[in-house]
Amino acid sequence: MNIRFLETFLWVARLKSFRLTAEKLFTTQASISHRIAGLEEELGVKLFVRESRGVVLTPDGQRVREYAERIVSQSHALRQAMGAARDGRGKVRVGVIDSVIYTWFTQLIARISEQFPDLEVEVTADSGRNLCNQLQKGYLDIAFQVDPIRLESVNNLELVRYPLQWIVASGSPLHRHYDNLASLAQHRIITFVAHSRPHQDIVSLLNLHGIDAPRISCVNSFAAMIRMIEEGFGVGVIPPALVTEQLTAGKLTLLQIPDLTDNCLSMISQVASWRTGPGLECCATIAQLAHQVVQDFCRKMGPDYAQPARH
Repeated sequence: MNIRFLETFLWVARLKSFRLTAEKLFTTQASISHRIAGLEEELGVKLFVRESRGVVLTPDGQRVREYAERIVSQSHALRQAMGAARDGRGKVRVGVIDSVIYTWFTQLIARISEQFPDLEVEVTADSGRNLCNQLQKGYLDIAFQVDPIRLESVNNLELVRYPLQWIVASGSPLHRHYDNLASLAQHRIITFVAHSRPHQDIVSLLNLHGIDAPRISCVNSFAAMIRMIEEGFGVGVIPPALVTEQLTAGKLTLLQIPDLTDNCLSMISQVASWRTGPGLECCATIAQLAHQVVQDFCRKMGPDYAQPARH
């Protein structure tokens, strides 16, 4: 069975479009159609049906997808293992969320380079949800994100926990005394993506204090989030560890809210998740290197900013 045809099939299933798949794979729609037709002929089933919004999988296509995911994943693992065994080099595909990039990721890259000088490191920056999907589908080998992945083929190691706090632009109209949470909640609140743990914790806290329909802006880019807070667009709910430079420079300020006994709303975690299998032995070592780097980072930052996970 042609692995390239299976990979094409999986992209069409994800994108629900022959045209978008052709653009993704840098080929023509005719070539994509040819591959899918060849796969359908070989399997003796119809894989897709056309609808107004694109193409969708048939029931047979759904069953084929389950097998195709595993076959393509194993094919990638085999090629990587054989490449590493042949020339002592190889490649590791690393996924990382913004909050990792803004804290200790460069130190980890330096440690990886020392431990594996001939290892090629391919880095993908994306949201935690997307990284988890890519790891499960075999497009990443190790991911640093926020939640453990519950799969038999994936190992997890919680690395660090960050307190979330209220942060505003220094000298802005938002930088003032607040008598209570209700007065603070009159302003726009800026935090992580919708339905993330920080977002849910904020909504729960406000509801607990009888505050309905707050204005919350959920942002999936941490760089954009920082810029919005610095410009005084709203009150940020983020870990101070991610903006230490701005806090030290006096651009941002931590707020203290009198009616909250603990100004820390909750904690968010960073977790290393990696696939196991042939050619992926280095991933466990990279996770341990990340653990060492994070221990040093937490000692430097202090417990108010970063706390190492307990195992």
